[in-house]
Formats: sequence, structure tokens, C-alpha cells
Amino acid sequence: MSDYVISCCSTADLEKEHFERRDIHYICFHFELDGEHYRDDLGQSIPFDEFYRRMREGAETRTSQINAEEFREHFESFLKQGKDVLHVTLSSGISGVYNSAKLAAEELMERYPERKICVIDSLGASSGYGLLMDRAADLRDAGSTLAETAAWIEENKLRLHHWFFSTDLTFYIRGGRISKTAGTVGMVLGICPLLNMDREGRLIPRQKIRTKKKVIREIVNKMQEHAQDGEDYSGKCYISQSACQEDARKVADLVEEAFPKLSGKVVINNVGTTIGSHTGPGTVALFFWGDDRKD
Repeated sequence: MSDYVISCCSTADLEKEHFERRDIHYICFHFELDGEHYRDDLGQSIPFDEFYRRMREGAETRTSQINAEEFREHFESFLKQGKDVLHVTLSSGISGVYNSAKLAAEELMERYPERKICVIDSLGASSGYGLLMDRAADLRDAGSTLAETAAWIEENKLRLHHWFFSTDLTFYIRGGRISKTAGTVGMVLGICPLLNMDREGRLIPRQKIRTKKKVIREIVNKMQEHAQDGEDYSGKCYISQSACQEDARKVADLVEEAFPKLSGKVVINNVGTTIGSHTGPGTVALFFWGDDRKD
């Protein structure tokens, strides 16, 4: 049995049963929906379809990250069991949660000098971050030590590609990420922005593509361009989607056709309520292992 636990934030956007099956622990972000507070607990408190339906109907959302005190309680629960902790956070490029986790870890290691807490910035998000956690679990299960697993993550996390597109710009306008004028024109013209995550873990717009059909094809083209071993890619591929299962399925079908050596079928997850509060419905994200990310 391993002498350390693997932990992450709920924003890794895998199913609760997946985390449990892989023995990956998680701690929950928070969000508000029309002023009512919830934990981002993988759709347990409020189902994803209800969450996105209410967003479409005009519900206001706010999110809050995990604070240092919550991390202290989370980490200490394992330390008291005589376990070390490897915790991987949501990207520092989109959240300050890494700093909160580091602060909690430093305080606890003064109180538990015989124990180890290693905190790593994933530079990832959603099910791409989840794909990284799956690899960490693979390494642990194969007998890697905490230090070996942590070193592998640090050395390889920038090979994990995150590509996103959105077909509904409403919530990008509402959140101020694009201007009302640009967003309105974009929706009239059927513009679907294609984004990816850069080396600093920030979401960067890369292309403005007209029509959903073309952006679905282009996101798969990006995988063909960047995947490890090209179309001989034999790793896992995850997709996350926010209330657009049909679009996600079309991407998955094209990926499975283009990459016949995939490790299993493409896994489709939900964009969780924290990240979904900012993207809104209509977002599809594709995650795979490939070449080093470029700025």
C-alpha cells in the first residue's frame, strides 16, 4: 500500500465515481447561483443540466476558491493517518488556489516535520487537469514514490494539451472577457473562438472560426498536429463539455476515427460548476498528451 495520497481540486472535472475508483482525493471549490451558496462537488449538490439550464435562463453565478484554512483541514486529515500528501492544484494562470495550498502546506509541515506535503501547480484545468491526475494515479499504482511521481508531473505537465471552443458567447460578454459589440457581432456571424492553454496555464484565444462544423473539425486538426506520435497516438483522450453533449460526441467520434490506437474510447465529462460559471453552456474542451506547449 502506498504511503502517500494523491489529491486535487474538484475543478479537475472527472466524475465522482472516477475519483473514487482511482483513489484520488479532492477538495471542493465553491460557487453561488442567484445568491445561494453551493460546493462545486461534481454535480452532487446541483445536477449539471439544472445548473446550465438556470444559467441560460439568466441566473447569476459567482465562484470562490478554496482558502488556506480549508486546505489545512484537508491535508491534516491525511497527516493524522500517517500519510504524506501529493496535491495538484488548478492552474495558477486562472486561479490563486495554488498559493493557498502552498501556505497551508508550509504551516502544517512545521507542525508535522516527519511528514511531507508536496503541492504542484498543474498549469491545467477541467478534465485536462483530470487526465494529469489519472497519470499520477497510474504512477502511484505502479510503485512510484511521492518524489518520483511529483518529479514526473513537473517534467511532463506542459505536454498535456488543452484546446477549447465555445458556440455561445453570451457568458464571455457577461463576464467582460470580450466586449458586448464584438460578442454580438460574433454571434450574428456564427463565430466560435478556439482557445488553448499556454505554458503559464492561461487560456489564450487562438482563432476565430465561423460555424460550429468548422471549429469541430479544427479542434481535431489541432490534436492531429500536436499529439504524441501523431495519428499513432496511443494515450488517453478526455473531453469536457457544458450542456452540449451532441457537439462533444461529434468531436469524440472524429478523434476515435483519426486515432485508431487510442487507449480506450474518448471519455466525455462535464465542465464543472466553477469553470462553467465563467464559460457558460456551449463549451467543448479536448485534452491529450503531445508536444511541449508553445506560447
